[in-house]
Amino acid sequence: MQRVSDRWVSIALSVLLHAALLGLLVYGWLLFRRPPRPAPTLAIEARVVDARSVRGVVQPPRPEPAPPPPEPVGPPQPTPEELAQREQEHQQQEAAAAQKAAAEAAAAAAAAEAAHREAEQRAASERKAREAAEAQKRAEAQQRQADAKEQARREEDLQHDLAAEEDARKARAGPALASWQSQIAAKINQAWRRPETARPGIECMLNVTQVPGGEVTEVSIGACNGDQAVRESIEAAVYRASPLPPPPDPALFDRHLRIDFKPD
Repeated sequence: MQRVSDRWVSIALSVLLHAALLGLLVYGWLLFRRPPRPAPTLAIEARVVDARSVRGVVQPPRPEPAPPPPEPVGPPQPTPEELAQREQEHQQQEAAAAQKAAAEAAAAAAAAEAAHREAEQRAASERKAREAAEAQKRAEAQQRQADAKEQARREEDLQHDLAAEEDARKARAGPALASWQSQIAAKINQAWRRPETARPGIECMLNVTQVPGGEVTEVSIGACNGDQAVRESIEAAVYRASPLPPPPDPALFDRHLRIDFKPD
């Protein structure tokens, strides 16, 4: 890309060249208008003697008169119309040269402005790229920190769940679980309305779903030696027994219970 200084040097050289051509034109025009110098004549000093007063002297032949000096050869003097036309042409040349210089100066200014804008855009792009890279680094660092916190939280939750599961396992291994299930079966038995078709020795496996607080949300009857009326009555008794008794140890709580219901 051409530098701005080179452009200005070109403009200065163009202006000097036009000025030199203009000077040559003016000098030639002045030489053309200068009138030609008359041809030089020889000065001869002589004395007029009457040939009659000189006797015995042979008179030389009379020389013929010298031809007139030739007229100076040169271009004719320009007329006022020609001078006016030349002046107009000269003014047009000067105007054209001025327009050309102005156009070159405008082009140079436009090129400089374009170069300036391009430099600013390039600097802005580089600045945005740096900012984007820094933002990306910050985001990655924040993400790593968030991942580390999440991993720590998951490990903590896992440890907590393992500890709770271990406590629940220990609690279920003891008599507390059986005692809690007996309390639930007793409350269901209290809510049960024995149908007329119920025979002695009824035994049914109940699948009970509860939420924290003991509220029953779902009941299904598994293996059962009662008829349909008995099954429906036991299912209704479970819903009437809601909320179920809480466990003596929170570690024993289970959403899905299997109750061996033996009302007799």
